Amino acid sequence: MLLELNKTTHYYLKQQKFILDSLIFSRLKKTFFFLLLFFYSQLLNSQQVAISTILNDYLEICYPNHSFDNFIYIGIKRQKLYVFKNRKIVASYHVSTSKKGAGNTLNSFKTPTGLHKIHSKFGNNVPSGGIFEHREFTGKITTLNYDTIATGEDIICSRILRLEGLEKGFNKLEDVDSFKRKIYIHGTNEEGLIGIKASHGCIRMKNKDIIELFKMCSTEMLVILLEN
Repeated sequence: MLLELNKTTHYYLKQQKFILDSLIFSRLKKTFFFLLLFFYSQLLNSQQVAISTILNDYLEICYPNHSFDNFIYIGIKRQKLYVFKNRKIVASYHVSTSKKGAGNTLNSFKTPTGLHKIHSKFGNNVPSGGIFEHREFTGKITTLNYDTIATGEDIICSRILRLEGLEKGFNKLEDVDSFKRKIYIHGTNEEGLIGIKASHGCIRMKNKDIIELFKMCSTEMLVILLEN
C-alpha cells in the first residue's frame, strides 16, 4: 500500500514538474520573442535615424534654398518611399519604380531623379482600385494581381500624385521634364510586383498605401528621388 502511494506521489510530482517546466519554457519563449521584437524595433529605429540624418545633411548641402521639414523621399535602390514630418520618418512604404532603371529623358520610360514637388492630386473619394484614364475616374474597378509576373497592363488606380520637377535642365523643361512625362505616384493593379522594379516610369504603390499617403501629403510638398 505504501509502495503504491509512493509511486502515485512520484508520478504526481513528475507530472507537476513537467507542467512547471512547460510553463517556464513557455514564458521563456514569450520573453525571448518580446526581446527579439524589441531589438528588431530598435534596429529599425536606428536605421531610420541614420537615413534621416544622412538625408537631411545631403538635402541641406544640395538644396540650401528649400525647406525640408516635411517631404517625401523615394529610394530607387531600396524600392522604398519615406514620409518625413518635422525632419523625422513617420511612415514608409514599399514601391515599384521603372523596370528600365533611373533616368530623366523624355520617352525613356525611366523613373526620374532629383528634386520634385507634388503638383496636383487626383482621386479624392474614388474607391480603392478605381481606374483612371487621363486622370479621370472611369467608374471601373481593377482586379488586383498578386503574382510576381507582369500582366503587361499599366493600370493607374485609386489615387494619383502628379510630380513636377524643380531642377531646370535636369528634370524640368526641354526633354527632361517630369511634368510633361506625366510622372505620378499612383496605385496599381500589379500589387505582386511592389518592391520590384516593374513600372513604366511612375512610382507604383499598393492601393491601401497610396490612399493613406494621399491623406498625409499636400500639393507643393517636396519629393526627392535618389537612385542610391
